Amino acid sequence: MNAVRLFAFFFPFALGLCSLAAEARQEPQAVEQTVRAFLQQATAGLPGRVQIEVDPFDPYNQLPPCRQLQAFVPENVRLWGRVAVGVRCTEPTPWTAYLTARVAVFGAYYQSARPLRAGQVLSPDDLRREEGELTALPEDVVLDASRVVGARLRGSLAAGQPLRQSQIVLPDVVSPGMDVVVRATGPGFVVENRGKALNRAAPGETVRVRLEGGRVVSGQAQPDGSVALGP
Repeated sequence: MNAVRLFAFFFPFALGLCSLAAEARQEPQAVEQTVRAFLQQATAGLPGRVQIEVDPFDPYNQLPPCRQLQAFVPENVRLWGRVAVGVRCTEPTPWTAYLTARVAVFGAYYQSARPLRAGQVLSPDDLRREEGELTALPEDVVLDASRVVGARLRGSLAAGQPLRQSQIVLPDVVSPGMDVVVRATGPGFVVENRGKALNRAAPGETVRVRLEGGRVVSGQAQPDGSVALGP
């Protein structure tokens, strides 16, 4: 049998094997769509406009086709910027793969409208609202001007610089000897008590309170001057 006849004989067989091999691989688009849908749902509550880009899944993968795909990320992973997303197959043959994706968030933030000095109390005229990619800015960039107006700057700031929460010293809402409401909450209940604050605290800072019965507890100062106890 000459070379031409051999080729004619084996070509359909080889083509069939290639077709079977291609069918045996996991279809990449299904994996990519699973990741995209997962990220769209998980980022629905983020501020601003969210843009998601998923890197292509290997078209030459050797994974068996899956009927049930499930995307996941480890606990406490922030879906912000570049992230790795896992995809597991639950049936018929278990396997796990990882894709990288980029979550870009675009929205409004605040920057210094002019040079600001350390210790300066911020006024609305000191702030300028800008639009941009929040995922390319410091994580604690200020998104709400009402939360920083009246606060002091820890250090100086040049004009046009993004304003960060870590650069802000919020006014104290609790002072030593102040009568405060101490509140503990849980599933289906709220318990309130009263006491006297033992230290100064701005919103979000820890404050120690001596309750009316003499016991001392620690909680988080709230913007209204009350104290929230932890779980």
